[in-house]
Amino acid sequence: MKGSQLVLIGLGLAAIVGLYALPKVVVDNDPQNAAIEDTQSEDANADASMLHKNELSSDQKSIAEQLKAKLSDQNSTDAEKTGFAKELSEIYKSEGIFDSAAFYLKEALLINPTDLSLIEQTGNAYYEAYTFALDKEKVEDLANKTREYLGKILEGDASRLDLKTKIAMTYVSSSNPMQGITMLREVLDQDPTNEDGLFNMGVLSLQSGQYDRASERFEELVKYHPENLQGQFYLGVSYFESKEKNKAKAQFELVRSMTQDPMILESIRTYLEKL
Repeated sequence: MKGSQLVLIGLGLAAIVGLYALPKVVVDNDPQNAAIEDTQSEDANADASMLHKNELSSDQKSIAEQLKAKLSDQNSTDAEKTGFAKELSEIYKSEGIFDSAAFYLKEALLINPTDLSLIEQTGNAYYEAYTFALDKEKVEDLANKTREYLGKILEGDASRLDLKTKIAMTYVSSSNPMQGITMLREVLDQDPTNEDGLFNMGVLSLQSGQYDRASERFEELVKYHPENLQGQFYLGVSYFESKEKNKAKAQFELVRSMTQDPMILESIRTYLEKL
């Protein structure tokens, strides 16, 4: 996951560090007794100058500059500008500069404001940028944009639980994290086997120190989605934190048999040494 959000984007030692940067929210208790220990409340005023500081590699930079020139050329048609913006988005995404990738999809959307597919792509791009962002103001700005665009799709199709889960996770690091928790509960009420819902509730329970509840969530997750490597890994972490040493060891051994990823294997080695 990302350094500060831990949202569905990877594993390894950096992910474990990121787990503890979320607000401490009691996730799986009675909603009436839910507690919030630490939240973020500052307003975000990030603009393009803040969001696009990262530079492209030299081989891509010249291509991007040419596309930017074409995008701003008044002689380019709307269809051409849309293509240029999408190409720029792909270039930035390929180099892991996700906020800029989202920015250029938004530029394409400004030309095609009623294109639902493009609205969803833009929202997903902002969510991806959100999951990697570390700066507090940038996190809030990207979360707001995610909710703006994915919310439009969800308004027209309430069955899109995948989008509702993403929107929910943007609230978790906001000044109103319980709104996100409530939305995740609603997802699981509607679909008790929902992969993203179970995973995120497990992660948040783990982060808030509800280790037994985290174990239950991840057990449900891997029961219905045994191929979910992240869930399998965090089930081991939950057992470890719950002092279930035998279960933790067996679970980490299982995960070790499922992957060759060096970061995950190194994380497993570190945990096994502590058991």
